Order: sequence, then structure tokens, then C-alpha cells
Amino acid sequence: MFKLKNREFTYTVDDSGLGCGLNGALYFVAMDEDGGKTKHGHAGAKYGLGYCDAQCPHDLKWINGEANIIDWVPSETDANAGTGNYGSCCTEIDIWEANSISTAFTMHSCAVDEQTRCEGVDCGDNAADERFQGVCDKNGCDIQSRRLGLENFFGPGSSFTIDSSKPVTVVTQFVTADGTDSGKLSGVRQFYVQNGKTIEHPEYMLNGRKHNTINDDFCADWVAETMDGTNYLEKGGLAAVETAIEKGVVLVISLWDDHEANMLWLDSTYPIDGKQAGSSRGTCSTDSGVPADVEKDVPDSKVIFSDIKWGAIGSTTGGQLSCAQCTAHGYQADGCGCGYCGSYGGCGWTCGHGGPNDPAPRGPRCSMGAIEV
Repeated sequence: MFKLKNREFTYTVDDSGLGCGLNGALYFVAMDEDGGKTKHGHAGAKYGLGYCDAQCPHDLKWINGEANIIDWVPSETDANAGTGNYGSCCTEIDIWEANSISTAFTMHSCAVDEQTRCEGVDCGDNAADERFQGVCDKNGCDIQSRRLGLENFFGPGSSFTIDSSKPVTVVTQFVTADGTDSGKLSGVRQFYVQNGKTIEHPEYMLNGRKHNTINDDFCADWVAETMDGTNYLEKGGLAAVETAIEKGVVLVISLWDDHEANMLWLDSTYPIDGKQAGSSRGTCSTDSGVPADVEKDVPDSKVIFSDIKWGAIGSTTGGQLSCAQCTAHGYQADGCGCGYCGSYGGCGWTCGHGGPNDPAPRGPRCSMGAIEV
């Protein structure tokens, strides 16, 4: 469980293999550590149960100890999916949703402070025209450079500030007002490192004020500009995010296509008439992203997340070597897979730190290897 208050979370991502209609996502959700096993007596997180997010997904087949079979309707476009009567809701922190065209990071608040099974209006279903009546904010409060009017910040090629055809390191900081672990969460900021250069978001002008951090002031001004109904503040705003990261949140990494909106909300014009402020999101055509086409045309698409680190603010960008590079730097490999070059022997107790039968690692701490999805 990640307790992120007054911490930063850092990784390197390669989105060059993702085109229109795909989303390589890294995010956190406020699900229970054991996936609800203790509360509901089911198999728990080890067997894939207990997931939730701010979209209150109905496609989960088992929620809170019961099969989600009531009113189950198979998907017309996905043989492996469908929707049941219940959804599973919780606060969601989207650190990275991206392909090679566009990227966004988004906070989603919920009026509930733990994983909650919903039904009816509380789920906020689009099909029932109740999107903004549920317990969670589904739109979210996001920083997406194209939506904010900057077209050359992220994309493939050297003409963009961040070149998505190459790996980029992403640093997200959960900043407190007084710089302490007990201080009030004041904002979430993100910056990038590519080719040895640190890249910050510019000051975006919204509603007459400048912003480059997600906080409640930014979100209020963003809603005033877009007038899109986003109810992030009404569902708790940054305070809801703070509650989640104080309790601890679960890391999720995924690669997905979108059977509801074809990912147009990430990489195209959405709504597709383009009349709403912030509707320009990327250069993909409004008829792109159809899952059947994506799965047929680019079945080998992938995203690579590597060098994942987290710690005190300022601690993760000091050039720590990757565990995959231990031997190249003259150390033995991370034999225990625990984040130290030269770890070996008794791996079962704190990875070689437990006692006389658990030898200390023979090399320095390293960052864990790549995750390809």
C-alpha cells in the first residue's frame, strides 16, 4: 500500500508503441489491501478481487462477496465483458494515462472513503443519464496540455517538448502545505526528465489565473472554463485524495482500449463536435480507436514502465541505477529481486537484512526493473 502524502512517485515510461485508441495507464485506487477478503469472506486481492475505481465499473464479475449476476448484460463488442447491477467505487489517482499522441494526469474524488458497492443512481451510469449524480467524480480534474491550449508539449518527434517516441521519466509529487508528512495536502504536481533535461508544465491561464499544479483552485478555474459538469470539488476534491493516500492506495498498471468512447477523450476531439472548451485532446481522428480495429491492426502494441521508485520528495531523481544494470556496473545481480545489487542467500527475511543467516547485499540499492504490459 502506497502512502503518498509528502512523497514522490517516479518511473520511466516508453509509450512509443502505443497509437490512437490505446491507453498505457499507471494509477492508484483506494481499494482494500486484501481486496475485501476480511470484510466479505471471499478469496481477496490475491485472486483478483476487490478492485474499484471512480468509474464505479459494472463489468466486475464478483463484488463484495457476491457474484454480479443480477441483470448481467453481455457486451456487444467485447466477448469477455458485460455489465451487472452492481458497480465498485472508490477514489482514483491517475498518474499517467497516455499513448504516443497524448497524456493526462487526473485526480478523481469520491464521496465515499473506501471501496463501496453501488447500485442505481449511486453508480452514476452514463446509460441512465446519471453521470454526475453518483458517489464519484467521473470526469476528474486533469492536467492535459492540449486541453489547456498547448499543442507542442507532448507527442512523437523532436518538435515536441516531450518526445513520446523516446522514454521519459515522470515524477509526481504529493505536496503538503508545510512540507511535513502531517501537513495538509496542498497539491499534486508533475514534471519530467528526458535527455538529461528537466521539463516542467508551464503556467496555464485559466479563468484569469495561472496554474501548473492540481489543487482545488486549479480545479475550480478549470470547471469555470469548460463548464462540463465536472463535480470533483463536490465529491470531496483534494481532501478526498488526501484521505485515500493517508490510508494507503494500490498501484495499478494496465494497457487497454475503450469500448465506450474509443479513447477519444484522451487523444482526439471530445465531445466530437469540438464546441466545448478543452475538447481538443489530441490529433487522432474522431473515427479512430474502435476496439475491433485496434485489436486487429496493432495486436502487438505495448507500453514499458521501468525504474519505478517512490520516497521522500526529492529522493527519487538522484540517478540511482536500475537493478537490470547491476552487472553492467560491476556488481552482482539482484538475486533476491528486492532492490539491491548483489542480494543473495536468505532472501525470505527483509531481503537479506534479518539476521546472521541472511547475508547483507554486496552492492548498492537499485530501482526495480521494467514492467511491460
